[in-house]
Amino acid sequence: MRKPLIAANWKMYKTPAEAESFLHAFLPLVEGHTRNEIVLCPSFVALAPVLAAIKGSAHPAHPHPRIHVGAQNMHFAAEGAYTGEISAGMLSALGVTHVIIGHSERRQYFGETDELLNRKLAAALEKRLIPILCVGETEQEREQGKTEEVLSRQIGRAISQIEPGKLEPMVVAYEPVWAIGTGKTATPLMAADAHLMIRTHVAQLVGRPIAEALRILYGGSVKPDNATSLLSQPEIDGALVGGASLDPASFARIIQ
Repeated sequence: MRKPLIAANWKMYKTPAEAESFLHAFLPLVEGHTRNEIVLCPSFVALAPVLAAIKGSAHPAHPHPRIHVGAQNMHFAAEGAYTGEISAGMLSALGVTHVIIGHSERRQYFGETDELLNRKLAAALEKRLIPILCVGETEQEREQGKTEEVLSRQIGRAISQIEPGKLEPMVVAYEPVWAIGTGKTATPLMAADAHLMIRTHVAQLVGRPIAEALRILYGGSVKPDNATSLLSQPEIDGALVGGASLDPASFARIIQ
């Protein structure tokens, strides 16, 4: 059984103080929830305060789900003269357990290529971070019938030459670019079809057992009013939530 994972991508929002306020409101709303794994991905400056707030909230009389903390990006090098960058080792030392790799905004605005993401993925796995690898087609690519071609290329290049056994912790997030921040959402069947394409291709590359265990999340304008229909699809193992994760009540409703 694949445990559902609901991840919050806060993007470039929330100061450390705002992140702490979020957790103060959010934790009571998910108290006792065990069905889903929860990952919060704040900005780099809020990682330490979020980790501290979660640790400080732990109390035997007030159980809450195991909440993990992820970063939104990382560099592939262990260290070096890369001004402004953060390494996997630095994240791991802080207590971070997950990292988003290759979000479409990183691809679009910062020119990240599949080959670069392959290096980042390998570096994350080496430091035992759980990578959330983002893939997805543009609206033009979907209209041209290239969805499967794009997903196959992005997955294949990202995991190229990485030993199959090392890929087991990886999570994939299917995020159709045309549905990110646009209010448009893939229908549950469209999303499930894309997830099946991804799982089938992973099986061809590294074998059926790894593919069957792989958690594939849906991302792209996920909201409380469409989460149930999306997450009820057997191929959809959770969600990577953007804007709707910034509000504690909204994000808790998606989780519930």
